[in-house]
Amino acid sequence: MIDLLATHYNYVVFVALVGLGLYGVTASSNLVKKIIGLNIFQVGIFLFIVTSGYIDGGAPPVVHSHGAETYVSPLPHVLILTAIVVGVSLTAVALALIVRIYGAYGTLDEDTIREVRLND
Repeated sequence: MIDLLATHYNYVVFVALVGLGLYGVTASSNLVKKIIGLNIFQVGIFLFIVTSGYIDGGAPPVVHSHGAETYVSPLPHVLILTAIVVGVSLTAVALALIVRIYGAYGTLDEDTIREVRLND
């Protein structure tokens, strides 16, 4: 069991990052902490996709004079690059909304915002 964990440590880190991110999103009532938890969750998913696209002994998919038997698919890496751009954009929009929410309500606590909205 220890050998399995030692050789597949990427999956252990993936589970830890996803768990930590999910905890950050669900347990905190602060909106900024929720965005940080969402970003940690995204990094865990990125790690999982890149790890699942790894092939031991695979060669880059560039054809040279010497042929390789196994090539690595570039698709997971391209998907991750796109996901990073989308993640950064999502974070920027979320932080812009948080700035507007703070300006309107004077707090970033989700429970307080809900109480103020119910009393209006």
